[in-house]
Amino acid sequence: MKIGIIGLGLIGGSLAMSIRRHTEHTVFGYDIDEQVMLRAKAAEAIHDALDDDTLPACDIVLVALYPELCAQYIISHADAFGPRALVIDCAGVKRHVCRQVEPVAAEHPWTYIGGHPMAGREFSGFQSARADLFENASMILCPAPEVDIEARELAKAFFLESGFKLVRFCTPEAHDQMIAYTSQLAHVVSGAYVKNPLSAQHKGFSAGSFLDMTRVARLNENMWTELFLENDDLLLPAVDDLIYRLNQYRDALASRDPEKLKPVLREGRLAKEALD
Repeated sequence: MKIGIIGLGLIGGSLAMSIRRHTEHTVFGYDIDEQVMLRAKAAEAIHDALDDDTLPACDIVLVALYPELCAQYIISHADAFGPRALVIDCAGVKRHVCRQVEPVAAEHPWTYIGGHPMAGREFSGFQSARADLFENASMILCPAPEVDIEARELAKAFFLESGFKLVRFCTPEAHDQMIAYTSQLAHVVSGAYVKNPLSAQHKGFSAGSFLDMTRVARLNENMWTELFLENDDLLLPAVDDLIYRLNQYRDALASRDPEKLKPVLREGRLAKEALD
């Protein structure tokens, strides 16, 4: 198949590399930064540039941009996709993008599915892209109810073939609810934690726990501001729930009563063990 990728940053670049590593598909790519295009060609992440001539010939088009740009790109190119094309965005929130794109897709012969590759790094840009980024990762797909089973199965088979371990289907609402907790809240916690003045003196006193807690504080604030604000109705309750639970720890600690602190710690251990 012919695969088009718009946006060759961390996710788009890694998708290109992974597709090339695992499949025989022809990969066309486009990035607004000409230097990124040169690097992508030099690294053989793509076969050639995606342009007005190659876009209509693509069987699958992956749009790996910020959420609002994903929606804008797909809508503005609605008449350029091939009639049998499968168009999938890779934005980190789904309701915001799907609500805009699905009505447009319904008026065209091509098929749209909202997607989110569940992998990342604390570094951004093509220079941080890796062919193995999606090993052991899942791909979340959020098709509209009218998307037929053939398109769903094509998308699933494609991502499994391209190096993903798992493909999960859900609604945009279910996706955003879970992402508020599993991803966005983790970035909030990491950013708040690393701001403690003692962080500057951590060397020699820190090990895995500190590194795990601070890793995702190194983020792209432009992208994450958009992700947070487009999901604020679900992220805010997650933050409030965390504050409530932190206060349980604080109150138990302030009591200096082991019989109040032990149950709080035990509940956390049991909750983690239930996940294993």
